[in-house]
Amino acid sequence: MTHLDTGAQLGPVFVFGEPMVELSSVTDDTARLGVGGDSFNTAVYLVRAGVDVQYVTAIGDDPMSARVLKALSQESVGTDFVTVLAGKPVGLYAISLDDHGERTFTYWRSASAFRDWFSCDQLDRAMAAMERACLLYFSGITLSVFTPCERERIRQLAADVQSQGRAVAFDTNYRPSGWRRREDAQSAIEQIMPHVSIALPTFEDEADLFGVRTPEACVDRWRAAGVTEVCVKSGPHGALLSTGGWVAPRRPLKPVDTTGAGDSFNGAYLAARLHGAAPVEAATKANALAGRVIMSNGAIIPEDSAR
Repeated sequence: MTHLDTGAQLGPVFVFGEPMVELSSVTDDTARLGVGGDSFNTAVYLVRAGVDVQYVTAIGDDPMSARVLKALSQESVGTDFVTVLAGKPVGLYAISLDDHGERTFTYWRSASAFRDWFSCDQLDRAMAAMERACLLYFSGITLSVFTPCERERIRQLAADVQSQGRAVAFDTNYRPSGWRRREDAQSAIEQIMPHVSIALPTFEDEADLFGVRTPEACVDRWRAAGVTEVCVKSGPHGALLSTGGWVAPRRPLKPVDTTGAGDSFNGAYLAARLHGAAPVEAATKANALAGRVIMSNGAIIPEDSAR
């Protein structure tokens, strides 16, 4: 079992990634405006579960960036390492849903502030802080934003965190549109794998990217890379744990919107583990939260609905 020190002993969890403005409930005439992005969603659900979180990112100085900063403040996500880059915007994405509540995304993020994070004034301070984190979380979407040289710095960061006996959590979160070539994504994630403590992949992403045919094969693939704690998310089937078999949801659901399901699962799972729960208990809590999220529109549900 992966060892996790509590945030009370060593400070906050650090979440590294890109927040974006979210357009959901899109019709011909209207859309609901919110804030989302995989790392943002996970940070919010970690905080709601009682974890101290610092969010490491870059935003712009436009009105949409101000909306992002306000949302972080309202959710009590730490902003000590949020850098504001003048003249830059935040990214934007729109959610399209099919009749089964399954979502697809359209992105506008090619000029977003986060792409310039490695040139920001706070870089050295933020990297040093993340290196000391009791838990560092990021995803394949985070990796997709950066150049190969910048991804190498993230790989080294993850290695440094692990070398100090602390934990790195990672979700493959493969979005083909974020990568120039499928092979680039494969290479970037394979280089990160040996430095991951807790892997939280979604089976469909891994099947698409690496061709694994079963969740069990996905677990084996991560275990072969040296990751001892693997939790493979598999939609209505629940989650497959490297340490305890399948953990199924309490009941089948017909989703309204699957946006944020995996991110909320990650937040609930990691929070439970940080609070001392075993992986099976953590996955049970994560299934329950993800179940509530998929019955609402958008990635972030009202806080009273998350309990």
